[in-house]
Amino acid sequence: MKLDINLAAIHGYLCSDGYVIKNPPSQPHRYYHIGLRNTNLVLLEDFQQKFKAAFGLRPIITDEGRCKIQNKEIYGTLTKDFSYYSYEWVLPKLSRCPLRYWLRAFFDCEGWVENQPAKSRLIGADCCNKKGLFGVQTALREFHIDSSVKKKNGRNIWRPTICGLQDLHAFQESIGFLHPQKSKKLGEAIASYPDYSWHIPEIKRDLLEFIAKKGKIRESRNEIRFLSIRKDNLAHLRKALKKHGIHSRIFGPWKSSTGSLYHCLIIKHKGVIHATDERKAKRHQANI
Repeated sequence: MKLDINLAAIHGYLCSDGYVIKNPPSQPHRYYHIGLRNTNLVLLEDFQQKFKAAFGLRPIITDEGRCKIQNKEIYGTLTKDFSYYSYEWVLPKLSRCPLRYWLRAFFDCEGWVENQPAKSRLIGADCCNKKGLFGVQTALREFHIDSSVKKKNGRNIWRPTICGLQDLHAFQESIGFLHPQKSKKLGEAIASYPDYSWHIPEIKRDLLEFIAKKGKIRESRNEIRFLSIRKDNLAHLRKALKKHGIHSRIFGPWKSSTGSLYHCLIIKHKGVIHATDERKAKRHQANI
């Protein structure tokens, strides 16, 4: 079974909150059930639409939070190469576009978003399938999303987590949630990060004012230092300095005492230091 975007999403749904089952051999009554259990109507309707697009049949949505169908032929197609049981499912080899749909379906069902500003912002999921989750971790790297997979203490449950502004934003851009509440919460988590970007002035007068305010002068070494956890801040500053003939160099990343990584831009220029001193003196007099 070749998985396009519809079948990839169906596969992801079935591996998370779905089921593909038939009657035990001991039962004379034959049945072949395929369905998705979920309380969110948006996900049930998406499963229904993609199933119709893939197989030409529309599963029914029931009041108890299921989208289901009985069909022997489709059961055989779905189970020919894949298993959907909790401990057995494996993320299939997919090209980038279908993979995105598989991951979205999986996290829409199994995932959750935690947003505690200045404490914890992450996407997580709990699952008993260790091998399957390490496959998910590998797949996330295809979209430049780093994650960790750890076992919960005292339980045979594994949890993948995605955290950090860069990885949360990459998830939002490349995969995202169809689930409305999860999508909203992820947006809120990303928006809650403080803005560490610098706005670098272009005019020399304003740039010198920026240097006087932001830079740290080391007279003994004839240099001004700028520290930032974002290298792009320093790259933009270096570009602005170069336009006005001011040489600078970027160093790092270095590690702080708390374990955070940061970069450093250094200017070695006596004239800049003197101009900066004058700016600071004028600002001090204005505040008296």
